[in-house]
Amino acid sequence: MERKELYTYLTLLLLTVFTAYFANNYHGIKIFSILILILSGIKFLLVAFNFMELKKAHPFWKVLLVSYLTIFISIVSILL
Repeated sequence: MERKELYTYLTLLLLTVFTAYFANNYHGIKIFSILILILSGIKFLLVAFNFMELKKAHPFWKVLLVSYLTIFISIVSILL
């Protein structure tokens, strides 16, 4: 495993631990629900760009992916 992939993997594990901690200890508080959504979005982007090789894709697809994720998190946050 390359060094960059190892760092990404460790970051994903750390973000997962934080997400689980916030979900178990602060359920029902809106700001922590939004924080969990943002952490999940960061994990999604890490997986997409590092393991699915989207960092080598055309800029259109990068912008489309980040825009979709931003709109999705915004809509769900408003509906909470």
